[in-house]
Amino acid sequence: MQLPPPPPPPRRGLFASLRSSFFTGLIVIAPIGITVWLIWSLFGWIDSWVLPLIPNAYNPAYLIRLYTGLEVDIRGIGVATFLIFTILVGWVAKGLIGRSLIRWAESLVLSIPLIRSLYSGLKQIVETVLQQGQQNFEKACLIEHPRKGVWAIAFISTTAKGEIARRHGPEEMVSVFMPTTPNPTSGFLLFLPRKEVIVLDMSVEDAAKLIISAGLVYPNGDGGVKTDAKGSLPEAAE
Repeated sequence: MQLPPPPPPPRRGLFASLRSSFFTGLIVIAPIGITVWLIWSLFGWIDSWVLPLIPNAYNPAYLIRLYTGLEVDIRGIGVATFLIFTILVGWVAKGLIGRSLIRWAESLVLSIPLIRSLYSGLKQIVETVLQQGQQNFEKACLIEHPRKGVWAIAFISTTAKGEIARRHGPEEMVSVFMPTTPNPTSGFLLFLPRKEVIVLDMSVEDAAKLIISAGLVYPNGDGGVKTDAKGSLPEAAE
C-alpha cells in the first residue's frame, strides 16, 4: 500500500522572512561595525593626547584649517606620530649612550620614595604584558576540575620548574592556566601531574573560542578531542 506524500511544509510569512534576513545581516555587519568603531575610537583617543603636543607648523589639521578654513578631522596622525616617536626612543635606547641615559634616569626616579613604588609597579606590569605577548601557551588540554568526573578546558603553560618541581617529587608536573567563561583573561594557575592532563588536538585559538562562547562555538569536525572507538573521552594515562 502506497503511503500518501507528506504535506508540504508551511510557507513562512513575509514578516518571518524579513526577520530572518535582518538577523542574518546583523550577524554579518555587527562584528565588522564594532571592530571599525573600536579602531576609530582608539585612534581618536590617541590623537587627542598626541596632537596637542605637535607644533602647529607640523600639524596637518592646523595647516589645512589655516589655509583653507576647513575643519578636517584627520584620524591617525597622532597614532603615526606616536609610533615614530616610540621607534626612535627604542632605537636610541639600544645604543650605549641611550642605555646610560636610561640607567641614570631610572636611578633618579628610584631615589624618590613615592615615585619609586609607582614606577616600579608600572614597569613590571608593562614588561609582563609585553613578555606574555611574545609567549604562547603550548597546547589546549582537559583537566578534571573542580571534582573528579567534571572536565574543564585549560592551557598548558610549561613544565613545572624550581622549588615547585622539587617539592612535589620525581613525578613530572606541568603548569596549566584554566580560564573562566566568558572572560578568558582571568582564571586559575594550577600545577598537575602530566599523566592527569589530556592534551587536545584543537588549537589554542579554537579552545579559546569555545571558552569565550560558553560552549556554543565548536571547532570543525569532532573538535579535535582525542576519543576512543565509542566516541567517549579517553581516561588519563596511568
